[in-house]
Amino acid sequence: MLDAAFMCRWMYATAAAVDREAARLTELDSAIGDADHGANLKRGFTAVAAALDKEPPPTPGAVLALAGRQLISSVGGASGPLYGTLLRRTGKELGDAAEVDRAGLAEALGAGVAAVAQLGGAAAGDKTMLDALLPAVEALGRSFTEAAEAAEAGALATVPLRARKGRASYLGERSEGHQDPGATSAALLIAALGEVAA
Repeated sequence: MLDAAFMCRWMYATAAAVDREAARLTELDSAIGDADHGANLKRGFTAVAAALDKEPPPTPGAVLALAGRQLISSVGGASGPLYGTLLRRTGKELGDAAEVDRAGLAEALGAGVAAVAQLGGAAAGDKTMLDALLPAVEALGRSFTEAAEAAEAGALATVPLRARKGRASYLGERSEGHQDPGATSAALLIAALGEVAA
């Protein structure tokens, strides 16, 4: 069973991964976006870690809701609202339960991903974070490891795609041949979950 401490470890692991990969995320974003994805997410997850240090919430849902609020208030660009919505909605779905199992987390995360799709108006194959998140949620029903692998594969699969949503969509065919930065950071989030579960 996964408790509040587990969710805190997940957020800390994500913050560490984003910190480590910030330059690569920004490099990917410089090809097809605003060249600020790494810096923005690093600022956001640093704020999440600081908030959790200050007052760790008592339930898994409250941890993710707090993380989502921090991201919305501290991250510029599109990624703040998108990641914030993902975690807030997932937290809301988990409710006030003291513990959750993997299947329950998969279901809640699925609701979070659906909220992101609604907010951004994107679908699978649009070359966005959803290309990593949708297969990850499906695989999470089976195992944490499979979820991390599915997210990574989904991010890599964005390379040949033409972007249909977000800033990259303005580039048309020039967006082809580049890995999507949002899908890449989403894969980091899911990889951190797998790491903590292991």
